[in-house]
Amino acid sequence: MNKENTKYLLEKYPNLYRQYHLSMRETCMCWGFECGDGWLTIIDDLSKKITESYPDIQTAQVKEKFGGLRFYIDGGSDEVYKFIDEAEEESYKTCEKCGTKENVSQTQTGWIKTLCEKCKEEKQRKEN
Repeated sequence: MNKENTKYLLEKYPNLYRQYHLSMRETCMCWGFECGDGWLTIIDDLSKKITESYPDIQTAQVKEKFGGLRFYIDGGSDEVYKFIDEAEEESYKTCEKCGTKENVSQTQTGWIKTLCEKCKEEKQRKEN
């Protein structure tokens, strides 16, 4: 995720993402949001739900894996894990790069990515 979007999330949800400022010996959150900017809305919505319901929860890692969002927290309840499951499911229907929900599928070459047709074609042009 780019610096601007990272700053936005850190400033909007400072308590949720307080591990961002810890060392790699303490958390994986120190590496930031390891996913594309297209998932900003999903992460923002999830962050809002978690913060409003459980303000003391801390995020340990946010990343893309196998074409989907992974959102790891320290602690939590069944309700919070339901929020996370819903967000992770939504990521498989949303282009990780641009955020569209139209013509989205997973790439099967190299790393698995969830991209729309336009972003997939752009990625292929850059690789060739």
